[in-house]
Amino acid sequence: QVQLVESGGGLVQPGGSLRLSCAASESLFSIDIMGWYRQAPGKERELVAESMRYGSNYYTDSVKGRFTISRNNANNTMYLQMNALKPEDTAVYYCKGRWYGTDYWGKGTLVTVSS
Repeated sequence: QVQLVESGGGLVQPGGSLRLSCAASESLFSIDIMGWYRQAPGKERELVAESMRYGSNYYTDSVKGRFTISRNNANNTMYLQMNALKPEDTAVYYCKGRWYGTDYWGKGTLVTVSS
């Protein structure tokens, strides 16, 4: 059973930055897909950014140019760098990883963008 633990959420002012981390109990060398999702109050969970083992990264239109997905294989951690944050980015952010055809999710970290 793979465990994913997010961290780095918090309260930030509009225009500010945060970096979310997702520590995995399984090696990222064998990951097929890693991604970040978010769920705002009263809304469905949506894909924010995704990175596949073979292929380019994907970003939903609303975060293009502001968010960057990355990873550090040495410490089995994936990241989401979020810049120029907007109030509409407020949500619980979840990381997801797919190993050997099975999806695993973290429990989420809350990001609040407010003045």
